Amino acid sequence: MHRRQFGAAFAATLLAGTSLDARRAWVQPAQPPTFQAAGDPLLNFDYRQVAVAEGLEHPWSIAWLPDGTALVTERPGRLRTIRAGRLDPTPIAGTPPVLVAAERGLIFQSGLFEVSPHPNFAQNRFLYLTYAHGTQADNRLRLARATFDGQRLSNLQVLFEVSQGKPEFQHYGGRILWLPDGTLLLSVGDGGNPPIMVEGRLSRLNAQDLGSHIGKVLRLRDDGTAPPDNPFVGRQGAKPEIFSYGHRHIQGLALHPDGRIFASEHGPLGGDELNLIRPGGNYGWPVVTWGRDYAGAAQIGTGQRSAPGMIDPVLVWFPAATAPSGLMIYTGDKFPNWRGNIFSGGLATQDIRRIVVNSDNVVTAHESMRIGQRVRDVRQGPDGFVYVLTDEIHGRVFRLEPAAAS
Repeated sequence: MHRRQFGAAFAATLLAGTSLDARRAWVQPAQPPTFQAAGDPLLNFDYRQVAVAEGLEHPWSIAWLPDGTALVTERPGRLRTIRAGRLDPTPIAGTPPVLVAAERGLIFQSGLFEVSPHPNFAQNRFLYLTYAHGTQADNRLRLARATFDGQRLSNLQVLFEVSQGKPEFQHYGGRILWLPDGTLLLSVGDGGNPPIMVEGRLSRLNAQDLGSHIGKVLRLRDDGTAPPDNPFVGRQGAKPEIFSYGHRHIQGLALHPDGRIFASEHGPLGGDELNLIRPGGNYGWPVVTWGRDYAGAAQIGTGQRSAPGMIDPVLVWFPAATAPSGLMIYTGDKFPNWRGNIFSGGLATQDIRRIVVNSDNVVTAHESMRIGQRVRDVRQGPDGFVYVLTDEIHGRVFRLEPAAAS
């Protein structure tokens, strides 16, 4: 079955019973020209920052429980709670041991990553965590599930780990996105820049290899197994968990109300991307890219930005990189003019990019919301405000409220 034919069949299964617009979002074959975000974007000042919590060590992810408790991961391996607007000084007990690298400049990419409650958390009390596991010479991304009683984790189970170990501490991925059918997407990075090798070849080359989890978006059932309707199930030599491939380092995943899945992805030197993720899609890395290699600023792959059979980004940040992080699509009522807009955190640019992508996947607006610190995550809270984590040794959590609020 051709990849686009499969996309249609998969969409019909996954989104059965949803709206016609949602089904169209999965199968639309058109690929409009990539929007190049170059130069200084327009500035947005329609918000103010309100402090929530301070003194967090490299916070990475924030999520909420049904009772309004916020959970925040710290990369050294701690899971924290914010209740009634106050940070609990005692970390949650029972987190798994994680691999944490000593900080070397900005290469501090290992540790504890995402925390994500199960969609039915109120009934099963399941929390999902992603983290780096292993040693400096042999490490990989893991997905684990534990039961949370409000104070500690118990019954921790490793549900999934990446098929190959790698050396060094780069490009794990680790973002989780729950889909309407109860499955989850998991981003897995390409393992790192040259000279990092996996099984005798550059780790990044695994992104094009369907026999490897490296450089992929995976789709898993809530027990960590592959759903039988994944795009490459039954193909000889292909990992059944793979949903899309040809990725470098996805650090943001978000689901639009109309069913579209967006991902923010680190390119090399320049060339960071916003992608629309389709089942079975090949996103090109490292064959095609807008960016250049860090080692001598050399060209990568074919030196081309696009190729037949590979999906182009919706937006590319080029020539300057934002180092995109958490991704959110706003659906609340506190900022009515922002509904349906995409928000991407920027580590290098220390801002949030507000992006409008219309139903034809064309970017119609792109602007910057200055934060002044490395933005690691941006999420909508249950109160409709926008919450931001800063990736600092003394990181903080704050929310964005309308500028006119008194």
